[in-house]
Amino acid sequence: MTDVLLIIDVQNAILDGAASDNRVDAVTSYFEAVVGRLSDLKANAASQDVQTILVQNDGPADHRLAVNTEGWEIVPQLAPTPKDIVVHKMSCDSFHETDLLEHLSRLGASRLIVGGCMTQFCVDTTVRRAVSSGFDVVLASDGHCAGDSGALSQSEIIAHHNNTLDGFGAGPCAVSVVPVAEISFST
Repeated sequence: MTDVLLIIDVQNAILDGAASDNRVDAVTSYFEAVVGRLSDLKANAASQDVQTILVQNDGPADHRLAVNTEGWEIVPQLAPTPKDIVVHKMSCDSFHETDLLEHLSRLGASRLIVGGCMTQFCVDTTVRRAVSSGFDVVLASDGHCAGDSGALSQSEIIAHHNNTLDGFGAGPCAVSVVPVAEISFST
């Protein structure tokens, strides 16, 4: 089994406007904790020669993730190293009209360790597509993040997706939801 760490859309402005004024501090605090856990996971992967792929959402000119703006940049704690692969996308699906599948095939990947943003959009869509494309997935239960959305709080969205995705399968492949501290890599 060959693992690849896949970190999705952890960009400076990913949560801009994703919380009401009284929830900004809580949403931001959780995002910062997720970034810390993903940074540790990325360092652990690098120490074991496990490839990291960073997915970066390329927004249009008027978007909070507009290309070549500060908001579009991957957060400094996860900034790409020369060994990292960066995949650019323009939809919620990290596979849609990108070269992600080509990279995974070239690397001989069989299992993806996934974290990132936004839980209910890009993380959910990419995890489901990965399983349907023939990859087992380990979703870091405390390594993905969202803002608040409508009547649902950040924590409710994350808990819902952890529960919904755990055990999701297609053919022989499935999703396991595991805390970052319990994730181990296979090379």
